[in-house]
Amino acid sequence: MADSGEHANIGLLGCGTIGSGVFHLVGKNERLLTMAAGRPLRISRILVKQIDEPRPFPVDRSLLTTDATAVLQDPGIDVFIELIGGIEQARSFALDVLGRGKHLVTANKELIACHGRELMEEAARSGSQVRFEASVGGGIPLIRPLEESLGGDRVQKIMGIVNGTTNYILTRMSDEGSTYAEALAGAQELGFAEADPGADVEGADAASKLAILCSIAFNTGVTDTQVYREGIQGVRPEDLENAREMGYAIKLLAVAISEDDGISARVHPTMIPLEHPLASVSGNFNAIFVTGESVGDLMFYGQGAGSLPTATAVLGDVVNIVRNMDRPPTSRRSYWSRAANVKSIDDALTRFYMVLRVLDRPGVLAQIAGVFGDNQVSLESVVQKGFGDNAQIVMITHQVTERNFQEARKRLESLDVVLEIPSVIRVESE
Repeated sequence: MADSGEHANIGLLGCGTIGSGVFHLVGKNERLLTMAAGRPLRISRILVKQIDEPRPFPVDRSLLTTDATAVLQDPGIDVFIELIGGIEQARSFALDVLGRGKHLVTANKELIACHGRELMEEAARSGSQVRFEASVGGGIPLIRPLEESLGGDRVQKIMGIVNGTTNYILTRMSDEGSTYAEALAGAQELGFAEADPGADVEGADAASKLAILCSIAFNTGVTDTQVYREGIQGVRPEDLENAREMGYAIKLLAVAISEDDGISARVHPTMIPLEHPLASVSGNFNAIFVTGESVGDLMFYGQGAGSLPTATAVLGDVVNIVRNMDRPPTSRRSYWSRAANVKSIDDALTRFYMVLRVLDRPGVLAQIAGVFGDNQVSLESVVQKGFGDNAQIVMITHQVTERNFQEARKRLESLDVVLEIPSVIRVESE
């Protein structure tokens, strides 16, 4: 490695929104980065798909190349930053550079959630370091506090908003009464949502992030496929209005709990009390609550995406590596080698909000109550709205297992007096 005072050379794999932001900040904050890292940082090569594609920040054209081999095999590069996204090509590039003893920084949540164990094992064999602060929460410092600051405490629960796109959509639906389709279109116009928003609105993005947080916080390897996920497509403006009347907001929450018999990990729309700090997190912001056995509740809040916030987190990882790259890695991340016992969603214990459209006639409530009673579901509140063909029953249950509630739901759907069940949303509270 270079002696103190020499440049640390960086290979940038991908130069889109985040990559051009990284290049911009390396030049803009050169003095600060040199002081923090102990030596100057220099981006020496940049791998791109197209030389002339538009970028949010200008980049030195002479550094750009479409030749992956020329970048990956450059012996002078100390740290590679992977920002190409996706899984298979990113995995191939990552294993290539780690196998040659080079260090890796990535913002790729899918890569870490799917192949974290493989990457860490390769890094351990070669003596390299892998860091991925920007993979969860954009510019919010979260991974390192979990690994280091809370290393002496037992994390019991993680609960948060980790996807800015869905939070923007739900905020607009709540504040403006927009439909889901209208709010999604607005998010796409502003660039908060992709043309194909599936990964965001269906919960896959949040599930990958929660898998990473679980692995670190609970010291055991969780993959994204083990996280239950449910998207926001079914949330209606009426649900947001009902929630507000009952003292709740609706958010897409990532929730993970470490229990004696395993880990509960789930992503789904959730009603949360208006007095809870997460209820007031609006727009495309992220916020994550971490509950430790000794430290209690901590909240991490900020921009969960965007070019410069995410680039800041990337460069924080680069600084950490460069500052320590002449020393043995400080963390081997052994938790990736232990497979997690992730419980089925059927065993999750929560409360439920449910809307039933029913026939408006005597005895309907008695039939519904009988179904709930047969499945050990007790009701906290029941309100009837409307009359005649538009009669609706809005209810919230006490805590119940997912298994029992879903069995009751199936029974209700088979009743002649129940015309439709337009909404079911989980309710989170202490």
